[in-house]
Amino acid sequence: EVHIVESGGGLVQAGGSLRLSCVASGFVYDDHAVGWFRQAPGKERDGISCIRDRDGSTAYADSVKGRFTISSDISKNTVYLQRNNLKTEGTGGYICAATYQWLGGRCGLEPSYDYWGQGTQVTVSS
Repeated sequence: EVHIVESGGGLVQAGGSLRLSCVASGFVYDDHAVGWFRQAPGKERDGISCIRDRDGSTAYADSVKGRFTISSDISKNTVYLQRNNLKTEGTGGYICAATYQWLGGRCGLEPSYDYWGQGTQVTVSS
Protein backbone atom coordinates (compact mmCIF):
# COMPACT_ATOMS: atom_id res chain seq x y z
CA GLU A 1 0.00 0.00 0.00
CA VAL A 2 1.24 3.47 -0.87
CA HIS A 3 2.07 5.59 2.14
CA ILE A 4 2.64 9.34 1.99
CA VAL A 5 4.02 11.61 4.68
CA GLU A 6 4.73 15.32 4.29
CA SER A 7 6.99 17.43 6.46
CA GLY A 8 8.81 20.73 6.52
CA GLY A 9 5.96 23.10 7.22
CA GLY A 10 5.91 25.72 9.93
CA LEU A 11 6.07 29.45 10.47
CA VAL A 12 8.15 31.33 7.94
CA GLN A 13 8.74 35.04 7.53
CA ALA A 14 7.83 36.68 4.26
CA GLY A 15 10.87 36.74 2.04
CA GLY A 16 12.17 33.53 3.52
CA SER A 17 12.58 30.13 1.91
CA LEU A 18 10.82 26.85 2.34
CA ARG A 19 11.55 23.26 1.42
CA LEU A 20 8.84 20.72 1.96
CA SER A 21 9.42 16.99 1.86
CA CYS A 22 7.09 14.22 0.77
CA VAL A 23 8.10 10.65 1.51
CA ALA A 24 6.06 8.39 -0.75
CA SER A 25 6.61 4.66 -0.55
CA GLY A 26 4.95 1.33 -1.20
CA PHE A 27 4.50 1.68 -4.96
CA VAL A 28 3.87 -1.49 -6.90
CA TYR A 29 5.09 0.02 -10.18
CA ASP A 30 8.14 2.21 -10.71
CA ASP A 31 6.32 4.48 -13.15
CA HIS A 32 4.37 6.74 -10.88
CA ALA A 33 4.10 10.46 -10.23
CA VAL A 34 3.90 12.63 -7.15
CA GLY A 35 2.17 15.97 -7.05
CA TRP A 36 2.03 18.86 -4.62
CA PHE A 37 -1.14 20.79 -3.86
CA ARG A 38 -1.87 23.83 -1.75
CA GLN A 39 -5.04 24.79 0.04
CA ALA A 40 -5.10 28.37 1.26
CA PRO A 41 -7.49 29.31 4.07
CA GLY A 42 -11.05 29.47 2.77
CA LYS A 43 -10.06 28.49 -0.75
CA GLU A 44 -10.11 25.40 -2.89
CA ARG A 45 -7.13 23.14 -3.20
CA ASP A 46 -4.90 23.97 -6.17
CA GLY A 47 -2.26 21.93 -7.90
CA ILE A 48 1.29 23.29 -7.81
CA SER A 49 3.57 20.81 -9.48
CA CYS A 50 4.26 17.16 -10.14
CA ILE A 51 7.23 14.96 -10.90
CA ARG A 52 7.53 11.57 -12.60
CA ASP A 53 9.60 8.99 -10.80
CA ARG A 54 10.81 7.10 -13.88
CA ASP A 55 12.58 9.95 -15.66
CA GLY A 56 12.28 13.02 -13.44
CA SER A 57 9.91 14.84 -15.78
CA THR A 58 8.27 17.81 -14.10
CA ALA A 59 5.27 20.03 -14.68
CA TYR A 60 4.03 23.19 -13.00
CA ALA A 61 0.73 25.00 -12.83
CA ASP A 62 0.87 28.14 -14.95
CA SER A 63 0.02 30.26 -11.92
CA VAL A 64 3.16 29.18 -10.04
CA LYS A 65 5.78 28.80 -12.77
CA GLY A 66 9.05 30.31 -11.71
CA ARG A 67 8.09 30.38 -8.04
CA PHE A 68 8.33 26.75 -6.99
CA THR A 69 10.85 24.04 -7.76
CA ILE A 70 10.03 20.37 -7.49
CA SER A 71 12.72 17.72 -7.23
CA SER A 72 13.19 14.20 -5.98
CA ASP A 73 15.67 11.87 -4.37
CA ILE A 74 14.74 8.40 -5.52
CA SER A 75 17.08 6.74 -3.04
CA LYS A 76 15.06 8.31 -0.23
CA ASN A 77 11.62 7.94 -1.85
CA THR A 78 11.30 11.67 -1.30
CA VAL A 79 9.92 14.50 -3.38
CA TYR A 80 10.79 18.08 -2.43
CA LEU A 81 9.03 21.36 -3.07
CA GLN A 82 11.19 24.46 -2.80
CA ARG A 83 9.98 28.03 -2.69
CA ASN A 84 12.13 31.09 -2.23
CA ASN A 85 11.00 34.62 -1.46
CA LEU A 86 7.81 33.50 0.22
CA LYS A 87 4.85 35.83 0.37
CA THR A 88 1.94 35.81 2.81
CA GLU A 89 -0.36 34.30 0.17
CA GLY A 90 1.80 31.22 0.40
CA THR A 91 0.08 30.38 3.69
CA GLY A 92 -1.90 27.17 3.62
CA GLY A 93 -1.84 23.43 3.83
CA TYR A 94 0.55 21.74 1.43
CA ILE A 95 -0.52 18.27 0.47
CA CYS A 96 1.30 15.56 -1.42
CA ALA A 97 -0.45 12.99 -3.59
CA ALA A 98 0.56 10.11 -5.84
CA THR A 99 -0.72 8.46 -8.97
CA TYR A 100 0.35 5.79 -11.42
CA GLN A 101 -0.51 8.15 -14.28
CA TRP A 102 1.77 10.78 -15.75
CA LEU A 103 -0.46 13.81 -16.13
CA GLY A 104 2.08 16.30 -17.40
CA GLY A 105 0.52 19.72 -17.69
CA ARG A 106 -2.69 18.40 -16.14
CA CYS A 107 -1.05 17.39 -12.88
CA GLY A 108 -3.50 19.49 -10.90
CA LEU A 109 -6.34 17.08 -11.67
CA GLU A 110 -7.18 15.81 -8.20
CA PRO A 111 -9.39 12.86 -9.24
CA SER A 112 -6.38 11.37 -11.02
CA TYR A 113 -4.54 10.86 -7.76
CA ASP A 114 -5.18 7.71 -5.79
CA TYR A 115 -3.10 8.33 -2.71
CA TRP A 116 -2.99 11.40 -0.48
CA GLY A 117 -0.98 12.53 2.49
CA GLN A 118 -2.29 14.44 5.48
CA GLY A 119 -0.50 17.63 4.51
CA THR A 120 1.84 20.02 6.26
CA GLN A 121 0.84 23.52 7.31
CA VAL A 122 2.81 26.57 6.23
CA THR A 123 2.19 30.00 7.70
CA VAL A 124 3.96 32.96 6.15
CA SER A 125 4.09 35.99 8.42
CA SER A 126 4.53 39.54 7.21
